[in-house]
Formats: sequence, structure tokens, C-alpha cells
Amino acid sequence: MVLEMLNPMHFNITTMVPAAMPAATMPILLLTCLLLLIWNYEGTSSIPGPGYCMGIGPLISYARFLWMGIGSACNYYNKMYGEFIRVWICGEETLIISKSSSMFHVMKHSHYVSRFGSKPGLQCIGMHENGIIFNNNPALWKVVRPFFMKALTGPGLVQMVAICVGSIGRHLDKLEEVTTRSGCVDVLTLMRRIMLDTSNTLFLGIPMDESAIVVKIQGYFDAWQALLLKPNIFFKISWLYKKYEKSVKDLKDAIDILVEKKRRRISTAEKLEDHMDFATNLIFAEKRGDLTRENVNQCVLEMLIAAPDTMSVSVFFMLFLIAKHPSVEEAIMEEIQTVVGERDIRIDDIQKLKVVENFIYESMRYQPVVDLVMRKALEDDVIDGYPVKKGTNIILNIGRMHRLEFFPKPNEFTLENFAKNVRALP
Repeated sequence: MVLEMLNPMHFNITTMVPAAMPAATMPILLLTCLLLLIWNYEGTSSIPGPGYCMGIGPLISYARFLWMGIGSACNYYNKMYGEFIRVWICGEETLIISKSSSMFHVMKHSHYVSRFGSKPGLQCIGMHENGIIFNNNPALWKVVRPFFMKALTGPGLVQMVAICVGSIGRHLDKLEEVTTRSGCVDVLTLMRRIMLDTSNTLFLGIPMDESAIVVKIQGYFDAWQALLLKPNIFFKISWLYKKYEKSVKDLKDAIDILVEKKRRRISTAEKLEDHMDFATNLIFAEKRGDLTRENVNQCVLEMLIAAPDTMSVSVFFMLFLIAKHPSVEEAIMEEIQTVVGERDIRIDDIQKLKVVENFIYESMRYQPVVDLVMRKALEDDVIDGYPVKKGTNIILNIGRMHRLEFFPKPNEFTLENFAKNVRALP
């Protein structure tokens, strides 16, 4: 845009002044221009990006994010200014990075663990200093993180394969529940129900109405996406965000009821070891005073919603890509038949299925569900030679990086992209 690229330093002021201009006017004009240059200079940076332009630049870049959405706006700015650039969101300096070495630096260092987003927006969806996904309280985030790590590794991961296989079988037996009147299967809804059932079995263990919860989860995600970067004034107008507030409340109320049932089950259990899982560990932490009830409920909510969104959509795209590439489907089926045959799959089979593994990697590279990571700098730093001030927002544009570096055919879906080991970051 013109205003974003405008830089007064590029113009010769004297060429724009008529020769007959009164002598007294010239000093005034020059002084005015000097003041404007100083004002503009206050927002300049050694980092590439749109100009400050007396505060107009930040307004335009923020408006672009609200208009285009985070992903499209990031791709727009990276394409226009480079792979390490600076914009403004909500008036705050924000870096958009699609350079692998810079990403590695951010993900490696602990002073980038904090998230950023609209405070009233995060408060509305329950993530402000709560849960783990967008918790911007580093101290509390570090307390919560081990519970998620324990649940997603070790014995829990070993169980996941068998539980997921069982859930798929049960849901295929009642396929009519997700079949439309025209006879088509709603694959995305099917995937969401399977993932929710698997997550519930692993992490909560309380019977639920899958169909109703899946709908509520979608409403919650719509609210999350809509409110994440909204300006504070948006939340002053109740009719604008009322529907999002209701969607969030519907899911939170449903999860609160389920967690309360879990609390009662634990309190009356004869053998507590039969009920040890993610939710139980959180509830014990609450009893010790390490976590609040609100934080426990939010952590359970985030664990349950993660798979029905990201995992189910990822699997949906994988099925779509298989349908578009019959040769890939043939290669996958041939390998499965060779390694597994007619028996049930086991956890130790996974490492032998190299074609399947490459297919999963390539699907996630080519069609990522989450292609952005949002962070905030907790300390002053230098990234690839660029100074980064404490409090700077950072968006890692992973989706764009995957189309620029490392892969022989980055703009194509092909297993050749993972046929050889991808070069590790330094």
C-alpha cells in the first residue's frame, strides 16, 4: 500500500517548492518538514517493514490483520518486505518471521514462552493467565506444562494407538449418525467425534454427549479466532461480541459439569489408581493449592478441544490428499500390507512404516492446520543481527518457511520432499 511504503527521506523537498514562493514561507515549510521527519523517525527501525508515517503505518498494519486474518496478513507482509519484518498489532511492535534460523532461536530460548493477544479477548475465552495454549503468565505456564507433558508422553502415548483404533471401530459401526440425507458421510464431523472420544478416554474418562460437545467446540473456536486480536473498543459494544461470549459460555459450562463429575468420582473411588489420568492429576494439584479450580477446568477444556480441532482437521486433509494422489495411496497400502498384514496394528509397527511417516510429514508441511506460532519477548535480545526489545510480539510464519527452505519441491505435494532426511537446524 502507498502509505506503508511512503518514506519522506526518498523525496527532495526543494523540487516540490515553486520558485516564486515567498522567502518567509521557506523556513516555515522546512521546519514543518523537519518536525514531521523527526516524528516519523521515532517509529523507524533497522528491521524491514512498513513505514511509521506519523502513526498511520501502525493503524494500517493492524487494520490489515483484522481485515485479512492473521495468516493471510503475515504472508502478505513477508512477501512484500522479506522473511524478517516488523509491523504493529494493537499498537505494539510485532515481528513476523519466516526464516528458519530465527525461528529456531525463538523456539530454543525460554524467554519466548509467553503468548500475546487481546487481553479482553483472551479473558472472554478463558485463556488469559489460564490453561496452556495462550497463557501469557510464564510462571503459571511453567506450573501447568508438566501435566500436559506427562499426559502426552510415556504410557499415555502407548495407550493412544489402541484407544484410537477402538474408537474408530465404534464410530464406523454407527456411521449413519454422520451421514447426510444425500448419503454422503460428513468426514470432518466423524473425525472430530473420534478424536473427542479418544481424548476423553485418555484424559478425563467421563461419559459425554459427543455430538453436542463437538458443536460447542466449534462455537468456541469461532469465538477464539474472532476475538484474539480485536481492539478493546470492540468489547465495549455488547451486541458485537455477545454471540461469541455465549459460545464460550456454552462450552465452559459443559466442561465444568464434566470435571465436577470427575471430582465426585475420585472422591468416592475405592481404587484411586484406576482413575489416574490428566484430569485427576490436575484435581490433586488443586487440592494441594498449586492450581485454582478455574485453571483446572480450563486445562481440561484445552486438552479436550485440541484433538477435535487440529488433529481431526489434519486427518481430514490427509484423507483429501490421499484421494487426490492415488499413487500415494497405493504406496501406503502396500507398505501397511507388508508390515502389518491382516493382524491388528501395534505400537512397535509405527517406526517401520516409513512411507506412512513421510506421508504424514508431507501432509502437515503442505497443508498445515496451525501454520503460525505467536510469542512475546520477555527480555531484550538479538535475533540474526536484529535487536528485539523486551515486550515485542513475535509471529513465526511456519507455513511460509516450509514453502521456502529445505525441500526439493516446496510447492508440490510429493513424498520426495521427505525421501531424504531434512537438514537439521543449526
